[in-house]
Amino acid sequence: MAKKKTASKKTTKTSARASAPSRKKKTSRKTATKKAATKKKVSRSKGSPPVRKEGKILKKRAKSPTGLSTKDRNKFTISRINELATEVVDSSLAEQDPFMEVPTRAVSNMRFNRAKRILEMGSNTQRRELFNLNQARKFMQTLLLAKGCKDLVEVGKTLSLRGMYYKSLHTIQGTKEKTFDEQSESDTILEDIEVTLATLREDLHVFAKKRGTMVGNITVFDKGDEINCRRMGSGGYAIPSICEPNVIKFGKSEAKFVLHVEKDTVWSRFNEDRFWETHNCILTEGSGQPPRGVRRLLHRLHNELGLPIYCLLDCDPWGHYIYSVIKQGSINLAYESERMAVPEAKYLGIRAVDYERCGLSDDVKIALSDRDRTRAKQIAEYPWFKDRRHWQTEIKKMLGNGFKMEVESLITKDISYVTEEYVPERLRQMDFLD
Repeated sequence: MAKKKTASKKTTKTSARASAPSRKKKTSRKTATKKAATKKKVSRSKGSPPVRKEGKILKKRAKSPTGLSTKDRNKFTISRINELATEVVDSSLAEQDPFMEVPTRAVSNMRFNRAKRILEMGSNTQRRELFNLNQARKFMQTLLLAKGCKDLVEVGKTLSLRGMYYKSLHTIQGTKEKTFDEQSESDTILEDIEVTLATLREDLHVFAKKRGTMVGNITVFDKGDEINCRRMGSGGYAIPSICEPNVIKFGKSEAKFVLHVEKDTVWSRFNEDRFWETHNCILTEGSGQPPRGVRRLLHRLHNELGLPIYCLLDCDPWGHYIYSVIKQGSINLAYESERMAVPEAKYLGIRAVDYERCGLSDDVKIALSDRDRTRAKQIAEYPWFKDRRHWQTEIKKMLGNGFKMEVESLITKDISYVTEEYVPERLRQMDFLD
């Protein structure tokens, strides 16, 4: 009996221990924390180097909200740049190695959204580290230009891409190395800042060189100044680099569509013949591949005023690519497609079939180079052209012809053939490529 009692006591003791595990765990955690803190303190006092940990800069941010006033947009942009600076400082004080995750702007990180019919940027990023000899320079450049943009926004002034390059250019103290070797470096970093902060270059108060012209049945307000595009003489209205609603507002417009032509030489013919007046439209040009300001304006004219966009471009791979950029967006600026691309834009001409259809002479033929052929085949494989039977036929016809043609080739028929016959006929027949 005595032996049984002893066993009973042992069992009770064991079960009592088992029934209170949480209390013991809690005490254990506290003790461990104290020990770790003491250990860290001792380690620091002995002068041993702190263990570095990775710190992430530039957490994923939502896109800039739309519809804000200029003042609120400026405040929002400054807050984004301050956030970048704060994260760098906090990471450094926490003895962590700061790095940035910069979205990759390349074909490999681009996808075609078939529902929206625009190019979009994927989720791939490139790590830019401060404590990496191959990346430290770009890390420095990013922070330097971000500071420059903050200065611009705070004083309410803008600078050109060239001006921004010079503003940030200096020799690094104690070295013979300059912050930038050439402007192309700073231009690329500015695009990195724009996409990393999920903001717009326009909100960073940086603009590109003016390129592009407009004339026609519309009144616009440029920073409050009324511009009647019906009375712009032979020169037309120079489309600014920044065409956001807080800068350019639309006034009275009777136009039924927008005709966008590739070059200013063709635009001048349409303007001189007052095509925009006869056909009640707006006439624009982008001096080759249209810059962001022109593309943004076309997007707004289509989406805000409901105007169809028709493109009169050269019959060559480069004209086809320009149409692609206007319609789906560009690969390099895929993150801007939603505010620049016009998926409903139509390709009006000039077409490979026009050599026979318009009875043009051999004089207009420009032989395709090997580079032209390679580029044409690349464009034919773009997902937004690959499934388009009419575009496959067009590119195949051009390659079969063995030559390309410029819109100016129509002048061989008559000086005003393009304005009085070619384009009016295409519009009447609704003869477009989509």
